[in-house]
Amino acid sequence: MIIYLHGFDSTSPGNHEKVLQLQFIDPDVRFVNYSTLHPKHDMQHLLKEVHKLVEESADEAPLICGVGLGGYWSERVGFLCGIKQVVFNPNLHPENNMEGRIDRPEEYLDIATKCVTDFREKNAGNCLCILSTEDEVLDNHHTSDALADYYKVIWDETQTHKFKKISQHLKTIKAFKETL
Repeated sequence: MIIYLHGFDSTSPGNHEKVLQLQFIDPDVRFVNYSTLHPKHDMQHLLKEVHKLVEESADEAPLICGVGLGGYWSERVGFLCGIKQVVFNPNLHPENNMEGRIDRPEEYLDIATKCVTDFREKNAGNCLCILSTEDEVLDNHHTSDALADYYKVIWDETQTHKFKKISQHLKTIKAFKETL
């Protein structure tokens, strides 16, 4: 089972395309929708939904995957639910770059203080990070600097922030998912 979390734009047709591409790895891909506007509510909702999906699944190696803001949530929720994560161009600091787009961006800072201390050290090796050199929204060199000590980082030379095409990374994601 692969759980897919959309980014800030939940209605982008690219979400459906990514779900279809992920089905080449596992036919059981679950799309989990969340509001994007209320971080504390989103975290509670995502934890509940992902935990429920993991509990109901017979898959010994479920995976959570997300792009942008979905990458932010995939890393944290995946860690808290004990499953591997794949993040594409994760938005590591929505409290800084989502101001004016969501109701309470400061809640992300509150979430960070309530999360497990040094969770990336405890999560080391359980997340695969795929970053685009052509990301027009985020500076992924900062993202790489923050994550490379804990996770394998793969650079993509062609995709933009929304990462419309992930097929070139499916073989790597499948191998990562299947490694116990």
